[in-house]
Amino acid sequence: QLRKLQDDGYLEIMTCGATHGYFPLLSRDESVQAQVKMAVKNYHKHFGRHPRGIWLPECAYRPRYDWIPPVPINGKKDTYSRKGVDEFLSENGLDFFIVDSALLQGGKSIGVYFDRFEALKRLWGQFESQYKPREIDRKKTPRELYLISSAAEGKKPSAIFTRDPETGLLVWSGEHGYPGDGNYLDFHKKRFPGGHRYWAVTSAKSDLADKMEYNQQMAISRIPENGSHFAGKVTDILNNYFEESGQAGILTAPYDAELFGHWWFEGPLFLKDVLKNIGESDSIEATFLGEHLDRIQPTEIISIPEGSWGEGGNHYIWLNEDNEWTWKHIYKAEEKMCQLARHYEASRDNIDQETVEIIKQAARELMLLSASDWQFLISTWAARDYAELRLSEHYSDFNKLAELADKKIKGENLSSGELEFFRDCRKRDSLFEEIEPEWFARIEYPI
Repeated sequence: QLRKLQDDGYLEIMTCGATHGYFPLLSRDESVQAQVKMAVKNYHKHFGRHPRGIWLPECAYRPRYDWIPPVPINGKKDTYSRKGVDEFLSENGLDFFIVDSALLQGGKSIGVYFDRFEALKRLWGQFESQYKPREIDRKKTPRELYLISSAAEGKKPSAIFTRDPETGLLVWSGEHGYPGDGNYLDFHKKRFPGGHRYWAVTSAKSDLADKMEYNQQMAISRIPENGSHFAGKVTDILNNYFEESGQAGILTAPYDAELFGHWWFEGPLFLKDVLKNIGESDSIEATFLGEHLDRIQPTEIISIPEGSWGEGGNHYIWLNEDNEWTWKHIYKAEEKMCQLARHYEASRDNIDQETVEIIKQAARELMLLSASDWQFLISTWAARDYAELRLSEHYSDFNKLAELADKKIKGENLSSGELEFFRDCRKRDSLFEEIEPEWFARIEYPI
């Protein structure tokens, strides 16, 4: 259905990292390359075309520079050259991505998760005193498009759209935004047993015991006002920009899909009302990012710093004292995967199919191990035990598969138990049939 809606011109669907790996913290450029190549290839499979844009996981970006791993790799913290994230996008024909406004302009990032996870508030409180945001650069604006290139050799740059902070706060914040309206369904208070929710937000500061009974009619009656206010805010921002600059601008408003319907139960109705208001407007219109890029065709090439849309605009949610251990596992697995992939590429004409399939399954396990959701869930305590278990299981499975691959490479036969383990892994984690081990063997365009 999504493919048909795109083919019929109703949607523009971007791709993402294959398993939402956190690109700036992965220790191998081969891993970033594989995340992007797998995403593009899978997009072709499902949508029958090449993606125009990519949603960088957590809007996390890193330019090209000499990098020191944040945790030791095999006991060492050697410095080595890393390609910029933008280079992998350009090399794979991806025209644009989205960044947080703090990466473009400086200033303090408006974290998207802060209001919803109490554990993040505590964690950020421990770090905030050490954090100093960059000075705000008023010369750059989220209303314009820019090209990003951290490569010296003149590769085709990718364009950036910049997340609008003002409208972002209106929808993301449970305290200052629309979801905090007292009439809407409260997310946190649930009946036990069963987990059903029967209470309204009442107020952002209300104790659970003080929550009022939910009235759906009252909640739905609030949608037109909120939808109209949002559309009006967008109109004001874009009209003001036009008056100041003499040119039409764009307002980019990205949100997690789960915000609408999951965190904010009435959110889908709000979206419908917003689009209705914008559709009826004489001064603004909704547009696809690719369409706007083709119309504007930006020429100014800039550089932006490393960062994300997390609290503080940096990597802290995904790398802190609670989840640092996960990166030690990931870095060890990355090293081993690259070793296996190089053997695969060097011996491709002589390697048997069973060994190939084991190496491919190891690559799948590394992809799953690298998912940034594990670190996020550990930091937020949203499902910490689950995340720690899943990550540990993928790491264990990867190591066992690597051992099987090593045995096969040495010419040894596998036992029936080892073969059964491989088949179980293949059945359980059967994503990405089209994965290619050579993505981990070498960088397609080395520095």
